[in-house]
Amino acid sequence: MSYKIFSTSIFLIFLSITLLAQSSKKVFFIGNSYIYVNSMPSILNSIANSKNDTIIYSSSTPGGAQLIQHVSNTATLNGIRQGNWDFVVIQEQSQKPSFSPGQVANDVLPYAQQLNDTIEKYNPCGETAFFMTWGRKNGDQSNCAVYPPICTYDGMQERLRSSYLLMSQQNNAICSPVGAAWKVVRDSFPNINLYNADESHPSYAGSYLAACTFYATLFRKSPVGSAFYGNLSATDALTLQNIAALVVLDSMTNWFIGNYDIHADFTYSTLSDSVSFTNNSSNGTTYIWDFGDNSPSSTDANPTHVYDSSGNYFVTLISSDGCDRDTMVQNISISIPTTASQILQTTKKLTYYPNPTTNKLNIECKETIDYVRIINSVGAEITYINNINSNKYILDLSIAKEGIYYLMVKPINGEIILNKLILL
Repeated sequence: MSYKIFSTSIFLIFLSITLLAQSSKKVFFIGNSYIYVNSMPSILNSIANSKNDTIIYSSSTPGGAQLIQHVSNTATLNGIRQGNWDFVVIQEQSQKPSFSPGQVANDVLPYAQQLNDTIEKYNPCGETAFFMTWGRKNGDQSNCAVYPPICTYDGMQERLRSSYLLMSQQNNAICSPVGAAWKVVRDSFPNINLYNADESHPSYAGSYLAACTFYATLFRKSPVGSAFYGNLSATDALTLQNIAALVVLDSMTNWFIGNYDIHADFTYSTLSDSVSFTNNSSNGTTYIWDFGDNSPSSTDANPTHVYDSSGNYFVTLISSDGCDRDTMVQNISISIPTTASQILQTTKKLTYYPNPTTNKLNIECKETIDYVRIINSVGAEITYINNINSNKYILDLSIAKEGIYYLMVKPINGEIILNKLILL
């Protein structure tokens, strides 16, 4: 019986971890026949399903469509405006990004930016993903005379790679490096034919490679081990899975994947009971600080916090951009000098205001005040006024520098009262 209980517990733990690891992505594809031939998004979904993930997708992919046409295409714009997409994929016509840099700058980049601007407007929590396509099997012979660099596959592929990376960089978008994976297959596994008979469109193997590359890009997971092969042999499918994983996951920064993620990070410096925090977070727009001492949280970017007593405190920073968030926790040790910590106390006998103050401090005590003293955080005296003989006093602090101090008030017939004072 004990063995069954143990075994069941392990199974439930494993099941909960598995369920937590499952992911679903909503993806809208903008492009042309390079996407719809062999129904590449459907292959992607089958690969995702076999890995316990899923995609919910739609597309606008008229044959031969160019970005200049997509910017005014009703189906494209309505699809983007539907919103709530995790990713919107952009694929240009197969030849245009391979043309000269000047021609790409005029005929491609403005429309990529226009589409991306619309995507950002209607999908503020989504990402744009550019679909790096592949060079034609023997280069672009129809434009070879006009622009010789694309006369060969390698030359055309290099121009496509450069243009898609430039589009990604200019639009703070990620790139799905299908073309880069395609080149690895061509160079290392030439027996796997990635092309249709027209030497431009993908064969089923080409679409499968594209789907594997998109799985690695969008989910940041390896497609290796997917049990979905389509009409490929298990050997060829595994080869394409491995290449897609290698190209994407071993160099994600090359494709800007993760570059725009929220990353919480901070450093700090202490001076007695005062801690200054430096926010080193990336891509965050709002921040929440928990100082670990039950004090109110702060939304300042770089706060300063004063602790009431020595000890270890877990400080938490939550960085957010309104869509995603990241958290960092650090354990901070506070050691308040004996001079100050011995006299820290809470009392209702004394009222002083304003605090923080700039130069004047009003002091009111329920008992007659003998003297008032100001010391800094290491116990050095800053101000001392005696023989006050009143229960009210206005203290001039104009000669003191900004910082954290301690106000000591000694009633004639009572114990010293000490409270914290912040001078701005």
